[in-house]
Amino acid sequence: MQLISDTATLARLCARLSSEAFVTVDTEFMRETTYYPILCLIQIAGADEAGLIDPLAPGMDLAPFFELMANPAVLKVFHAARQDIEIMVNLSGKVPTPLFDTQIAAMVCGFGDQVGYEAIVRKLAKAQIDKSSRFTDWSRRPLTDKQLAYALSDVTHLRVVYEKLQQQLDATGREHWLEEENATLANPDTYRTDPAEAWRRIKARLRSRKQVGVLMALAAWREHEAQHKDVPRARILKDDAVAEIATQMPQSKEALAGLRALPRGFANSRSGEAILAAVKEGLARDPKTVPAPDDGRGETSDAAQAAAEVLKLALKVVAEQQGIAPKLIATSSDIDAVAENDEADVVTLKGWRREVFGTLALDLKHGRAMIGFRGGKVAVVPAG
Repeated sequence: MQLISDTATLARLCARLSSEAFVTVDTEFMRETTYYPILCLIQIAGADEAGLIDPLAPGMDLAPFFELMANPAVLKVFHAARQDIEIMVNLSGKVPTPLFDTQIAAMVCGFGDQVGYEAIVRKLAKAQIDKSSRFTDWSRRPLTDKQLAYALSDVTHLRVVYEKLQQQLDATGREHWLEEENATLANPDTYRTDPAEAWRRIKARLRSRKQVGVLMALAAWREHEAQHKDVPRARILKDDAVAEIATQMPQSKEALAGLRALPRGFANSRSGEAILAAVKEGLARDPKTVPAPDDGRGETSDAAQAAAEVLKLALKVVAEQQGIAPKLIATSSDIDAVAENDEADVVTLKGWRREVFGTLALDLKHGRAMIGFRGGKVAVVPAG
């Protein structure tokens, strides 16, 4: 089994695959020591041909591959596509189009939340994947035949998985349910990290807008540093340290040095100076431009909390009736938002989700429906 390691061979493969109705695609990458993932291997397959592409080969130009990914006549099939697409956007600036994510399709078809590739292959392709090469260092060369066979199986089995899922979608008429998810996958902004939004990922118990302002400034500084140096965020500053600094808001080297989450001597480093500057910037923000702690979610009323519990039970009932994963309809935060606000800007109150569950949730919330028994099973029924 050979790796494609020159541009001419890659171009010939992509030219042949450009006549296919669909291709299955996967990547292997490393990101343990970098901010941006390092693309180490590309797997691709058409109906009768499959190939392994070596992005690390000297002189390799991936332009033919990216041209194929942009070909609107060829559907690109991935499983759990986000990380694969993130890499392609970083390298080419474009999202492959059109797209089909078998993990999302499997959720729509009732295979549970974020179903794993091995499980879906066993179920639909009736095949078993050898997992022994899963934790391979894909950046090392040469790769063994066993490693290459494992990598290739990711796209050869995916052909069958896609075809079986497409049949189920055609039978249930739910293909349009994928449109919202596909729109998110197809948006390049999905894969671009805005340092100004980095604070939202960090869990911190904050009580004031000043603390939130410091968190916003500090998280943005860390994100910029990680991107510039191409290292993981934690190499710059760990999450618990960011949270502690936001909580304590130190304004001197002495105060910074007294924090438990920082190593000894850190306060006197260049990073220590940059952190104090970020704290100063955060404290100087106009409070009107800073969200309330936890975006106000900590102020949920008792009535809304009770409603949320009822809605979560109703979600389980509806998801079971529809044969789809509950998480695809609504997340826990979506439910909390609907319980608090009839006009909440969440996907649960839009599109097919509103038809399946959103309207029903509002009816429950306002007493127009109730959870009861019908035919010996728990069901949501009209009130009265």
